[in-house]
Amino acid sequence: MKLYKTKKGNLLSDGDHFWLLGGSWEELVNRSGLHAYLKGLSTGAELLSPVEADALLNSQLLAPVGGSQEIWAAGVTYLRSRDARMEESKQSGGASFYDKVYEAERPELFFKALPQRVAAHDEDVYIRRDSSWNVPEPELTLFINSKAEIQGYTIGNDMSSRSIEGENPLYLPQAKVYQRSAALGPCLYVPAEPISPSTRIRMVIVRGGQSAYAGEVAISMIKRKLSELAQWLYRDMDFPAGSLLMTGTCLVPGNEFTLSAGDKVDITIDGVGTLSNTVAYKPMHRNG
Repeated sequence: MKLYKTKKGNLLSDGDHFWLLGGSWEELVNRSGLHAYLKGLSTGAELLSPVEADALLNSQLLAPVGGSQEIWAAGVTYLRSRDARMEESKQSGGASFYDKVYEAERPELFFKALPQRVAAHDEDVYIRRDSSWNVPEPELTLFINSKAEIQGYTIGNDMSSRSIEGENPLYLPQAKVYQRSAALGPCLYVPAEPISPSTRIRMVIVRGGQSAYAGEVAISMIKRKLSELAQWLYRDMDFPAGSLLMTGTCLVPGNEFTLSAGDKVDITIDGVGTLSNTVAYKPMHRNG
């Protein structure tokens, strides 16, 4: 492991994975290309012992997102997600929308979070008090530069209030966008080649020391190409500092399942690592 000390923050790296220890990730990445920048970090790096590296990895890691970067998400990119959304929206009569968008040329893309609303690895994610049905959504997340080029990958948790979205599809922003409704981490994975379609995503939800849900899927099950989603996001929009894009989920707990405060959600993606978060409610302000 090597520790890269810069004027604007510190990075821990094993060559392909970069953990943010301080500062802003956005400030550490120049806009001409992530790979070129990381290669330039070879000078002045401090070689750490395994004990020193483990101590840093067990400290509070920052989410791999810059201060002015936006986090977006793609919906209904897996067949299982389409079926789940249709099921939750039967009562509102909006089920057909999800079938149509799954088959359409244009994907569903929606704004998810600003950096200040994102939970890092080992931090709490929140569920809404006004939702009776809440689930995590484990997603491969793309780190995209200003030219719509995929430069790296991380793990995302797109927390979702299914009872709110199911009541009316127009409530999607309220179902998806609230404090700590997204988690990112634990690192940024920057491989030499694009991530393999055989890469698997795994999610385990632990409640009271026992597994309440476990599932896994290969990202090859996604309907759309990752580059296609990036290109659609950048149509008629500029992201001068780059962006992050969650690519959808295929791991959906059964309709009888809803998250509870204290649940632990572990999301693992081959080659990337494990993102762990505990479920909680947002603390109430004194004025209620």
